[in-house]
Amino acid sequence: LPGLLVGLTFLAAACTDTSTTATTPSATSTPSASPIASLSAPPSSTAPGFTVLANAAVTCTNGTITGNVGTFLATPTGSVTQTTCPVIGSVQVGTLAADAAYNAFLTTYAGLTPRTNDVCSQLTGTLDGVTLVPGVYCFASAAALTGVVTLRGPANGTWVFKVGTGGTGALTGTNFSVVMAGGAQACNVAWWVAQAVTMTTSAFQGNILAGAAITFTGGSFNGNAWSKADVTVTGTTVTGCVGATSGNGDNSHAGDHDRDQDKDHANGHDKDNGKDHANRHGDDHDKDHDKGRGNDHGEGHDKD
Repeated sequence: LPGLLVGLTFLAAACTDTSTTATTPSATSTPSASPIASLSAPPSSTAPGFTVLANAAVTCTNGTITGNVGTFLATPTGSVTQTTCPVIGSVQVGTLAADAAYNAFLTTYAGLTPRTNDVCSQLTGTLDGVTLVPGVYCFASAAALTGVVTLRGPANGTWVFKVGTGGTGALTGTNFSVVMAGGAQACNVAWWVAQAVTMTTSAFQGNILAGAAITFTGGSFNGNAWSKADVTVTGTTVTGCVGATSGNGDNSHAGDHDRDQDKDHANGHDKDNGKDHANRHGDDHDKDHDKGRGNDHGEGHDKD
């Protein structure tokens, strides 16, 4: 992050929850024998440009989504269905950009999959009343959350939550709120989940990477939602990570940004480049340069 997991380095030691204040089952730290190795996301980042990304279907009813929405599969199998659900961004079903983003998501999901000797702080209970500092946290199986959890840390702090490290486990939240404190940023939070994610009347924050379907009902969601299956939004206000390099609601990247980017370089950069060479090297050199014979600049520059 900024955005999800770009250049993220996991902590080399277990993160002990020294600030836990829960009265319900609390967070406990159970580090494994050796530290986890550094792990970075693919250079292209995770699901670039998409707030909601699904394998086949995205369905939104009586909600709003700020950010781009996409599916890996194209029509007729892939679909985005909107019923009284404005999307402030683009809707892309099976486009090249959506497919590339989905594959990047799968790569990062696999990279975050729990491994032997990973180090994390083991969590149990609902997390109500718990305060967590930046670190890596794990639920061995399913997590059923309610109440309020506070993530306290600096603006550059990162949190990684892994639900279902034992191989199976879904994440559910009912009347559950994630509160960011001390400058903490929602887009610096990742929720890796082995199976499905279901949030009901919750104020959830962070980027979700789900192994199965994601379902939001009521409440709000601040972050990006990427699923190996489908995503369903009902009566939820979804706001993507504006400015994040991995999934965002920044309208400057919406619509045809991915398609226009190459055109911008071809029509703008190349023209300016040609003018610069003309001013410095003359018309004859430009002609040779266009034909690929400009020894001073090479074929790589022309391709750029």
